[in-house]
Amino acid sequence: MEPKKLGEVFLVSSQESVRRARGEVRGLLGTDHPLLEDVVQVVSELVANAVEHADRRWQGDMVGLALMETPDLVYVEVSDPGSLFSAPYIPEEEVSMAENGRGLLIVNRICGGRWGTRRRSERLGRTVWCAVPRTEQAPSAEETIRAERDRAIGRTERSVGDGRM
Repeated sequence: MEPKKLGEVFLVSSQESVRRARGEVRGLLGTDHPLLEDVVQVVSELVANAVEHADRRWQGDMVGLALMETPDLVYVEVSDPGSLFSAPYIPEEEVSMAENGRGLLIVNRICGGRWGTRRRSERLGRTVWCAVPRTEQAPSAEETIRAERDRAIGRTERSVGDGRM
């Protein structure tokens, strides 16, 4: 099932945008949404990573935030300019006492492994996405990752066919 888009916002690549992103999520989901705090947490982690680790190539680089949902999952996508030197990863060593470096570990735990990355293009950077399960019937991490990969391929094929890229 194709996710329904709840909203999209573009934020200036700065630490202040992490707080703004949390507010945007609260506005899009509503205060009574059962996954509100989990989604706010993963958005905080992903936007903070995008601001911290993306290369700042141009003044005014933006971070994109999109929320979508299906009956079983809430999807979060955070897009940034990307980095020539690093890609998102979960550290192999224990970082439980570290002040930083735990963001994707937290995302991974909340999402049950339902997260990944994709390059948008050399010029447009990358997108880190995750899916927070809403129900016990939510697709497994493997199924979710496969479906996201298929959607990404479909978007690429459509944009090539439309003459956009």
